[in-house]
Amino acid sequence: MRFLPAFLSVLALSTSCRVAAPDGPAASPATPKAFNQTTAPTDTVSVGSTPWRQFFQDPALAGLIDTALQQNLDLKVAMQRVEVFQAQYLARRGALFPSVSAVGTAGLDRYGKYTMTGIGNFDTNLSQNIADNQRVPTALTPDLFVGLRSSWEIDLWGKLRSRRKAAYLRVLGSEQGRNLVVTNLVADVARAYYELLTLDNQLAILLRNTRFQQEGLRLIRIQKQAGRVTELAVQQFAAQALRTESLAYETRQRITETETQLNQLLGRYPQAIRRGPALPNQSGLPTKLSAGLPATALLRRPDVRQAELQLRATSADVDAARAAFLPSLTLTPYAGLNAFRANVLLDPGSVVYGAVAGLTGPILNRAQYRADFREAVANNYEGYYRYQQALQTGFREVVVGLQGLQNFQSVVNLRTREVEQLTSAVATSNDLFVAGYATYLEVITAQRSVLEAELSLAETRQALLLQSVNLYRALGGGWQ
Repeated sequence: MRFLPAFLSVLALSTSCRVAAPDGPAASPATPKAFNQTTAPTDTVSVGSTPWRQFFQDPALAGLIDTALQQNLDLKVAMQRVEVFQAQYLARRGALFPSVSAVGTAGLDRYGKYTMTGIGNFDTNLSQNIADNQRVPTALTPDLFVGLRSSWEIDLWGKLRSRRKAAYLRVLGSEQGRNLVVTNLVADVARAYYELLTLDNQLAILLRNTRFQQEGLRLIRIQKQAGRVTELAVQQFAAQALRTESLAYETRQRITETETQLNQLLGRYPQAIRRGPALPNQSGLPTKLSAGLPATALLRRPDVRQAELQLRATSADVDAARAAFLPSLTLTPYAGLNAFRANVLLDPGSVVYGAVAGLTGPILNRAQYRADFREAVANNYEGYYRYQQALQTGFREVVVGLQGLQNFQSVVNLRTREVEQLTSAVATSNDLFVAGYATYLEVITAQRSVLEAELSLAETRQALLLQSVNLYRALGGGWQ
């Protein structure tokens, strides 16, 4: 009991050095209550809650997404990250329980004549109260031990529990990271698929125009033979046909590149991609997309959830770093057989057991503890700012997506009318050219204009589809 005052003094001195909780980071602007600040939301349900199988109704696209979710290498890497964090959690959880080790040791010691142990052994051997097998070998003294040793740090201040909590939150964060990979993967496959359909559509437009221009070239050559036009007109028509044919080869190359990229997303080597209905006959997407309320829609995003869990994990790290300044209590019990002769090691008289309790706390040179605390606080602040950054990024992407749907739908409507007008202009220019009221340059210009307008319309339809995909991803859709 004479050691109790010293024990309590160390405890009081260490606890008086408790580190104050850090101030919180600067407050960020509050998230707006609606994505459109001018009108109140009419639908509180977000399209992000729709499973991807219901959102993408093209069976060919659904099959590609299924393949990607099974074989994509980025997703497999993300799953292994989850395993890593789960292993770290098991290690943190195990630190709360005592460790027990089976121990077998053998040692030899030679004690000097003028040492406490040497004198004690010599004196013991002269005693008349001990048996022969109790005499201590003095030349070389064996020390044999077989038994169990344990070590258990008592979590007085919650340091180990805080570390376990941080590790558990990082497991949950890694699962959200996996969901984020799934969301991006579904969106990337859909974007590549719709780009492929668009390129197919553009190639069909180019091939159709190539046939028309080849027929026009044939007719202009006949008119040259009749003396109605010059060789210059033939050359102009031929040049236009060659340019359209070259654009077709460029489109074929883009199709090859897109197919190769899509196959890599699917986790396989290049092969043919099965397509669904050609654009623009069917897009396979819902015609109306609702964003819902930011307070619920943004929280569906895996990156926002991951940032929130990471923020909570860093807060637990701060608690653990503060608790590290306080004394830690460690118990080290042991039990087994201990003897200095092998022939008596298994004798019941060789049974030993005991326990040591140690209280340690940093008093001087606490630089490492201060550094760990500052690092934990900085990581906590960084986690807070990354969480706010994820919210702002999500809000921006949703606003851009909603406005993009409206704008690109208007662009599609207007360019559809443009193509209709230019198609009519081509027919009119042909009739006027035959009647002698239009030049061949006007015919060429009309044909070039309608080709550019058709290609532009195809790209605009693709942009409209991609806006739908991007909005679905921005609202946290695709991982469920």
